[in-house]
Amino acid sequence: MFVDIVKISIKAGDGGNGAVSFHREKYVAAGGPDGGNGGKGGDIVFQADDSLSTLIDFRYKKKYTAQNGAPGGSKRSSGKSAPDTVIKVPRGTIIKDSETGRLLADISDDGPVIVARGGRGGKGNMNFATPTRQIPRFAKPGYPGESFDVTLELKLLADVGLVGFPNVGKSSLISVVSAAKPEIANYHFTTITPVLGVVKYGEKSFVMADIPGLIEGASEGVGLGHAFLRHVERCRLIVHVVDVSGSEGRDPADDFEKINRELANFSEELSQRPQIVAANKSDIATEEQIEAFRGFIEAKGLPFFVISAASAQGTKELVAAIAGELEKLPPITRYEAVPLTFEELEKQAAEKRSFRIKKEDAHFYSVEAEWLAPILSTVNMDDYSSLQYFQRVLRYSGIIDALKEAGIEEDDTVSIFDFEFSFVN
Repeated sequence: MFVDIVKISIKAGDGGNGAVSFHREKYVAAGGPDGGNGGKGGDIVFQADDSLSTLIDFRYKKKYTAQNGAPGGSKRSSGKSAPDTVIKVPRGTIIKDSETGRLLADISDDGPVIVARGGRGGKGNMNFATPTRQIPRFAKPGYPGESFDVTLELKLLADVGLVGFPNVGKSSLISVVSAAKPEIANYHFTTITPVLGVVKYGEKSFVMADIPGLIEGASEGVGLGHAFLRHVERCRLIVHVVDVSGSEGRDPADDFEKINRELANFSEELSQRPQIVAANKSDIATEEQIEAFRGFIEAKGLPFFVISAASAQGTKELVAAIAGELEKLPPITRYEAVPLTFEELEKQAAEKRSFRIKKEDAHFYSVEAEWLAPILSTVNMDDYSSLQYFQRVLRYSGIIDALKEAGIEEDDTVSIFDFEFSFVN
């Protein structure tokens, strides 16, 4: 099964928590804080794999999670950073944020691309010692790794795309000029997945893609074309294969116009791509049919070649023309990742520190804030300096001000997860 678009969830690893520890050694009095920092969480990395040609594996595994960083240890030992989780995809896969549609990466080159970054490790208590706070009994938790849903979309990397109605001979042509062996039969839609073939011309070569047959309405989802038009987008050159004989009762000129209309409806940029027209099935066409179609195409200023893929007639001249045209054209399109705007960065920062205050009754308030959970886990409630640190977190995040706005009074109870305390103004 050919699968070229899927949606998956990715979660980079969280950073390890910093450690609370104090130096303990014989003959060393009053050892100071020596809790180490947590390790970094693993990244989610995507990398091209030329042995893959479809995204079908992602139909069966939808969630990918990297390992968390190890917590810090005593004796100033830093926690081990987690390894990256590498996800292999076919070359030509683009990755988009499923929620916003923002392009995150184009996996077209050999290098690995980090799509979700692991969280930094938290600082151990050795970092918080000062002349006035010599025994800090708290540490910082690790930062969470990035987490979101992404859409993987495969856009084939091919220099040349063969387009045309079903059964016009595209599969026959690619089988003649390359080593590709697509299914060939005298009925529509024998090719139901894109076929890639490497065409050699002298010491040079280029990649040709047989795009499954388009029909009128393909850009609106009719036939197979809607699913595969995206694979033409990267092609530098389009070879438009037309049945010049009209063997199925269609007019070649009308076929040409309809396919180009579908390309334009799908993408205006695609409609401007350079084209070469290959008039196929010339061996069963009349001279009048060939010349009438030649005049129609040449009036548009397009290169015109008469071929018969079945007998390989004219295919060498067509390949030579394709190779010559490709030398003039820029390389295959690579898509650039779209950076976050300032507004989006501000929104993300606000979401990371979002909270909600609920007044349960006259003297009881609850605070809901998921990001507070790892911080609470590192706070020693029996230590004054640790409680001071937690109080600063509540104040700087705006929670104290929000409680006051909600009408909290002295000695009212505040609940955060399982921790309850009396409010002191």
